[in-house]
Amino acid sequence: MTLIARFSVTGAEPAAAQGLEADWVGMLVFSKTFSSGITGTGTALFMSAGTQEGSRSYVATERITGRTDDGREGEFTVQHGGLESDPSTWFGHIVPTTGTGDFADWRGSARIRHDDEGAYFEIDLQS
Repeated sequence: MTLIARFSVTGAEPAAAQGLEADWVGMLVFSKTFSSGITGTGTALFMSAGTQEGSRSYVATERITGRTDDGREGEFTVQHGGLESDPSTWFGHIVPTTGTGDFADWRGSARIRHDDEGAYFEIDLQS
């Protein structure tokens, strides 16, 4: 089953790793609102490397809480990342055993995509 979960970023706060002051890495905590496919919220710890626009890379761990369009509710964790300049490198997956409620058994890929309507997770659930 494929689930398209559209979202918008509603906040971004700088973060720091204790004891690490470096110009080669940046960290942010993103807040997201999910509006279709899943209605709810997300919080992502986002780490990027590189400083030149178009050549950066990122990895993120994100907790998503919400309800699907068919009424299932819960939370789950996703890890995703890739090279900014090369969508073929973008990856993402649901971290096994992180789901709660109706999402307790969720497993599969969860990649960020973009289209004319904006950003979304393409979640391919495995049974």
